[in-house]
Parts: sequence; C-alpha cells; structure tokens
Amino acid sequence: MSDSIKLTALAFITVLFTFLFIGIGLDASNYEYFLSRRVPKVLAMILASIAIAQSSLVFQTITHNRILTPSIMGFDALYLLTQVLVVVIFGSFSVFILNPFLNFAMSVVIMVGFSLLLFGFYFKKNNSNVITLLLLGVIFGQLFSNISSFFTMLVDPNDFASIQSSMFASFNNINKDLVYFCVIPLLLISAVLFRMSNILDVFWLDNDNATSLGVDVGKVTKQVLILVAILISVSTALVGPVMFFGLLVANLAKEFFHTYRHRTLLLGSSLMAMSMLLSGQWVIENIFKFETTLSVVINFIGGLYFLSLLVRQKIQ
Repeated sequence: MSDSIKLTALAFITVLFTFLFIGIGLDASNYEYFLSRRVPKVLAMILASIAIAQSSLVFQTITHNRILTPSIMGFDALYLLTQVLVVVIFGSFSVFILNPFLNFAMSVVIMVGFSLLLFGFYFKKNNSNVITLLLLGVIFGQLFSNISSFFTMLVDPNDFASIQSSMFASFNNINKDLVYFCVIPLLLISAVLFRMSNILDVFWLDNDNATSLGVDVGKVTKQVLILVAILISVSTALVGPVMFFGLLVANLAKEFFHTYRHRTLLLGSSLMAMSMLLSGQWVIENIFKFETTLSVVINFIGGLYFLSLLVRQKIQ
C-alpha cells in the first residue's frame, strides 16, 4: 500500500469522525447551539493532535531515540507548576486563572523562556550532546512535579479544585476563543517544520554525518527544541497533559509509513493523531457513555507500548 493511499485512509477516518461529532443530531431548531459547542471541541482536539504528533516526531529525530518525548524535558510538569503557583500566589479567582488568554500567554512565555534559558546555557558549552540535555530535563521535570505536589497539599479544597482541572487532559471544557487564537501560531510552526523537513531528513544519518553534509546541528537542534516547546505549550494549554500520546503516535507513524521523509511523517503522524483522538473520544462518549476518560485509555495503551519498545530495544 502506497503512502498516498495510507494518508487518504487516515484523512477519511478524520473527516468521518469529525462529521459524526459535529453533524449527528443537528436540526433547524438546535444547530446554532450544538455547533457553538461542538466545533471548538473538535477543533481543539485537532490542534492538540497536530501539536503533540509533530513535536514528538521531530523531538525523536533530533535525539535519535524512539522512546523519548518532550514530556521528558519537563514541559508538562512546568505547565502544571505554573498553574499551581498562580493559584497559590494570586488565588483561584485571579485574573490569571479566569482570563484564558492571559493564562495561556503566561504559560507559553514561561515554558518558552525555560527552554531558551536551558538550551542557551547548555549550548554555550563545547562538546555538548543531547543526552546530557535530556538528563537535565528529567531532573527539572521531577523537581517541578515535586514542587507542584508540595503546594497542592497546602491549598484549600476550593483552590485544589481549580488546580485539579489542569492536572488531567480534558476534551469537554474547551474555551472556544482560546481555540481559535491557537490556530495561527500552530499553522505557522507547522509550516516552519515542513520547510525544515529536508534538513531533518539528514538527521537520520546521525550528527557527525549531518555535520559533514553542511548542517549546523547545534543551531537546528536549538531551533527545533524551541518550536517543540511552543507546540507543547499549545497542546497542554488546550487539552492538558497527555503523557504517552506523543510516544504512541510518533512510533506508530514510523512503523506505518516506513519512510525517512519528514514531509510524509509530519503529515501522516498528524492525521493518525487526529483520527485516533477523534475516534477514541467518540467511542468514549457514545459507546462507553463517559464511564472512563480518553486520557486514561491513552496512558494505559501508551504505557504498554512504551514497555514493549524498551523490551524490543533491549533484545536488539
């Protein structure tokens, strides 16, 4: 089966479940209300799918490791810590919590600022390698999680309820204005990654070979990591942290398409993520009747897949 047929099949599944989410049950008396609720929800899932898929794929490319995702850098933990500190310092009724634009802008600035500080300090050193950077990310991620847990235990129940909404992925409480606001930056970053796809293809040859072919590995790595930080900010602010979804989608896309071209992988992983997220959420809502949540299912399946990757790499 050719890649074009595979992409078409994934696009068909995405369109099908988009229609099922938006179109079923509409009539002349209720379409305005249902469209105002359903369209932002579906758009948020689509934007989050693209952001998670593309960030995980290019992150694995520059780190040359299939089991690593941006979550290892502590971005999800930093987002949660930001929400916790805002509630602790300003209260759950602060403008930083009630205003979604201000909250989103603050989260993006802090996460990108953290990435710039970390990457800028790291790349000033000679003979630096990405593995050391990843170890720093693990340490910071654990530190952020511990600080968040500490302050979460100190707040009163009302403030904890506000924090709890940011701790888990949610596809039902979507701010439609924030969703529409995220469309432009996500499209711009996706366009930049597509323009860089030929350079990213060279990274498959390892850093030394990429350098010999004229690629500034340090510069490109820094650029990609900053773009990844923005993408993770967008996805986490829209739907919350989904730990294993990026790992699952990025690796399944590589196994499904069997190509080294990032143009195909970026598009294919995005379509696969959209089809999986939309179909999964539709099944949760219409078959399981909200008896469980999609994030729990994703983390369960993704955790098993993560263990299988570890076992296969150890055997190899």
